[in-house]
Amino acid sequence: MLGESLSLFKRKKTIFAALAGLGLLGLVAVYNCGANNPTAAALQDKCLFCDFANGRQGPPPVLEVQTDEYVIFKDKSPAATYHYLAIPKQHFDSFSVLNRSHIGLVMQMESGMVELLKSKNVDPSKAIIGFHIPPFISVKHLHLHGIYPPSEMSLWNRINFMSSFWFKTAKDANEALELREL
Repeated sequence: MLGESLSLFKRKKTIFAALAGLGLLGLVAVYNCGANNPTAAALQDKCLFCDFANGRQGPPPVLEVQTDEYVIFKDKSPAATYHYLAIPKQHFDSFSVLNRSHIGLVMQMESGMVELLKSKNVDPSKAIIGFHIPPFISVKHLHLHGIYPPSEMSLWNRINFMSSFWFKTAKDANEALELREL
């Protein structure tokens, strides 16, 4: 009886691992099968986040913060009560295309997010602040998440936004950029 239970558990575990692997391959394929390397200008013309950040096409989300470099607005599918996105006005596909020269931008976005959370009476040290890493991105435009409280997040979102190879905290992101070439 115990042997059958262990065998069934191992089969279920193997099936789950296989499905997870196929899902990961699917995400990579979807991410890599986009347009054939369009120019930055072409991407910016078709990017919804670029439209939000630069006031083209509306109605955009309510901008909580607006600077010359970036904007911050509430996520349309929040993972918790406070879930904001900071996006640069200049188009970058994702964190992966950034290099050491972008540290200032990333730090400004993080600082703006921290200040916004403080203005909402949120302790930023208890918030999740970071970037998804391709192919685990939903929109091909760099965006920094600020989420609080983590205790309200579903199990899926806790996994989705945990510090890992698919999600870098702002601190880890800055450390990674320090190591990149210009």
